[in-house]
Amino acid sequence: MKRRKLELAVISDVHLGTYGCRAEEVLHYLKSIRPKTLILNGDIIDVWQFKKKYWPSSHTKVLKEVLNLASKGTQIYFLPGNHDEVFRRFVGYKVGNIHIENKVVLNLDGKKAWFFHGDVFDVTMQHSRWLTKLGSVSYDLLIWLNYKVNRVLTLFGREKISFSKKVKNGVKSAVKYINQFERICADIAIDKSYDYVVCGHIHQPEIRRIENKKGVTTYLNSGDWVENLSALEYNKKEWSIVYTAITASEMKGPDEYGEMDQKALFQAMLEEFQIDMAQS
Repeated sequence: MKRRKLELAVISDVHLGTYGCRAEEVLHYLKSIRPKTLILNGDIIDVWQFKKKYWPSSHTKVLKEVLNLASKGTQIYFLPGNHDEVFRRFVGYKVGNIHIENKVVLNLDGKKAWFFHGDVFDVTMQHSRWLTKLGSVSYDLLIWLNYKVNRVLTLFGREKISFSKKVKNGVKSAVKYINQFERICADIAIDKSYDYVVCGHIHQPEIRRIENKKGVTTYLNSGDWVENLSALEYNKKEWSIVYTAITASEMKGPDEYGEMDQKALFQAMLEEFQIDMAQS
């Protein structure tokens, strides 16, 4: 596959380690691009739901491909979210071309872009974490059921469906929550004179100009890899949302990582990470 050269790509809410994660699609997307900068904008590994009994080799291959991009010169910023907040203890660390930060501000053709996951502006996250985690468990049960149904649909050659996306699109309170989240992020970005504010967290891909009495900014959200299979790209002074869909034959394509089993692939990833640490 020929890789597209990009200035910047942003992905978030991959949720590796869960049934809902569409790891094959994530891997397909990452192997299709050669960005100068890649932002991993939170909830890449779902530590809340992490279980060793469910960690397919495809999930390890996603991490391996991130390391592969870093080894080829891509600058990677990992901005932990609420589901992988355990990594926030490493904020400020730099491992080779991989940087771990809570937020990052980049200059894009003379304009300032502010990147962060977004859970800091989630009121339930700040004041009712137990309620948020309960909601996450319920959401994961829905995703697990969706996963089982989609396996059957795939066997019969039918298109996959998203239960959670249909539910959220049909609930007025969810729409109101999304609008409030976007407005809060935009208002603060305007106060800080940022031209772009780029988030994840709410699984809703978006590019929208938002204005208030103090000014204007562009709010962007990279979506997720559970329902929308979306990423943000910045190239030639323009932003775009990219959606990924792959065929069954593409899923079963050649494996450039060789015939490693899950354990061997994971060990290879750790060894590469340790070599980078020694060199940094």
